[in-house]
Amino acid sequence: MNDINPAGRLRTSPCYDRSAIDGVHSLCEMDLKGKLNIRGNANDTRFVHGVREALDMDLPISPNSLQQRESKKLFWLGPDEWLLHCDLEQTSQMEQRLRQNLAEVHFAVTEISDYYTVLRLSGPESEGLLRRGSPLDLHLNVFSQNTIAQTRFGHATVLLHRLDTGDTWDIQVRWTYAQYVWDYLVSAMDCL
Repeated sequence: MNDINPAGRLRTSPCYDRSAIDGVHSLCEMDLKGKLNIRGNANDTRFVHGVREALDMDLPISPNSLQQRESKKLFWLGPDEWLLHCDLEQTSQMEQRLRQNLAEVHFAVTEISDYYTVLRLSGPESEGLLRRGSPLDLHLNVFSQNTIAQTRFGHATVLLHRLDTGDTWDIQVRWTYAQYVWDYLVSAMDCL
């Protein structure tokens, strides 16, 4: 779904027509990014090298980590699974480069740009707002800056990413749960 909404933004999910919340805490939906799910064997040097050559960045192999380079982010999702975010117009090129560089190894690349959206939450109590729906220990001493984790948030499965600033979070969620997570966070903000 690549429609433009009346405000001129690229339609990204069912939340596309909701106004960003600005104040002590802010909540907005990020612009649509290209997303590729990548599967392969991190112990196979040909796979690791092929990904590095295709994306011009190293494969994160430590749990709950990510690599960033320019407008690309590569998230570790599991021992054999990663998620690439890139500029939407680069998605096909990135997929093609991965397929070419990994042609000699066992791998899978799936384009999932329209499967997830990213909500950005920030503010001094953002960690507390997320704790209301997540079972993870999100304290900065445990869940440090630039850490990621897949978890439950209420009834939704999300990928949490604590950004460099410490009180800003990207919440990646399936489109079908985007409004639910949005409403949950707004309701939690009202209780502060």
